[in-house]
Amino acid sequence: MSTPTRAAGLDALDDFVPRAGSAYARERNADQGTGRTNVSSLSPYVRHRLVTEREVVTAVLERHTLHAAEKFVQEVFWRTYWKGWLEQNPEVWRRYRREVDEYATGSLPAGALPDGYADAVAGRTGIDAMDAWVRELVETGYLHNHTRMWFASIWVFTLELPWQLGADLFYRHLLDGDAASNTLSWRWVAGLQTAGKTYLATASNIARYTDGRFEPSGLATTARALAEEPLPTRESIPVDDVVGTLGERVGLLLHEEDLEPRSLLAEQPGLAGRVLATAVAADPVSRSPFPVSDVVAGFEAAAVDDAAERTLDAGRRPAQVLPDTLPSTVLRWAESEGLDTVVVPYAPVGPVHERLAALRPALAAEGVELVTVRRRWDAAAWPYASRGFFPFRERIPALVREVTGD
Repeated sequence: MSTPTRAAGLDALDDFVPRAGSAYARERNADQGTGRTNVSSLSPYVRHRLVTEREVVTAVLERHTLHAAEKFVQEVFWRTYWKGWLEQNPEVWRRYRREVDEYATGSLPAGALPDGYADAVAGRTGIDAMDAWVRELVETGYLHNHTRMWFASIWVFTLELPWQLGADLFYRHLLDGDAASNTLSWRWVAGLQTAGKTYLATASNIARYTDGRFEPSGLATTARALAEEPLPTRESIPVDDVVGTLGERVGLLLHEEDLEPRSLLAEQPGLAGRVLATAVAADPVSRSPFPVSDVVAGFEAAAVDDAAERTLDAGRRPAQVLPDTLPSTVLRWAESEGLDTVVVPYAPVGPVHERLAALRPALAAEGVELVTVRRRWDAAAWPYASRGFFPFRERIPALVREVTGD
């Protein structure tokens, strides 16, 4: 299991960089089980920005050409693409949240959770691969990317379970689970994200890429795409706040979407040096109305502690660790420090975004302004995520030059 510190993430990056070129492109699709020297295992660090995308891509391109490391760099940008796409189509997230809530509360017309769900999440489907993958997911907080696709396909087309509940299972248990890549990847498998285009898991493909460890029988042989109500017109990416409006007493509040303050502040010349108080908080239970994994909660709690030690205020004090980002909690911290401005890293569409949306008016009512700052990486890339990934992919070389300075 990943050690939830920035130092461990940087060590993992150093270890992986030599393998990020042709070896990664050649071997990345294989699920080797334990060990996994063919993939980076960096995703939990990047997802929480203990290590940033810019740092990862810069380190890789110091060792390899972009052509040699193309497949890995594309994987880094896939997460960025998903986030940018969801920023412009937030109704997809809102629908998903409503539908999972309906299953959790039993408010659907059918009432209860669907038949087979309890056995699926407990690893009792009788499909050896699925049952083993559920155990691995629950115990480690990780599944290989190729395995995630097989799992989702079997869940939707063989077990005929709602994709929303499968996405929720992943989101509750994956250390690297984020709202955009998790939700949209499940929709892609089900034929919703790219309308009519599904992903069908086959026993031969599973056997090939697991080196014969699994070759499940009885899998669906067809994958008919799911359907949904049309989505509303794509929205513009929200305008970021202006740091120039900062008050006299500024506090920095980090959250689980972004736990690397040094590079965040370095991008904001008007902010660096003005932070009088710092705090860090995470709220993993906001991922789902169903119970969130102890593995995820423990990882995020330790990552918050690590970030607090690294996030010093003007008096060289480490950050306070807040139990949550409820308005009452943040207000108590802001009042205790005499703040008139709370700066937070911009949170993309997802639970943290929802929490900050509730926090802003509560702070404003007490005379405290909430200011979000968006990283240059996101600001540069998200506008190009308005269509499919392949047009976005064509922009990657120019984006790399823009966001890394190369």
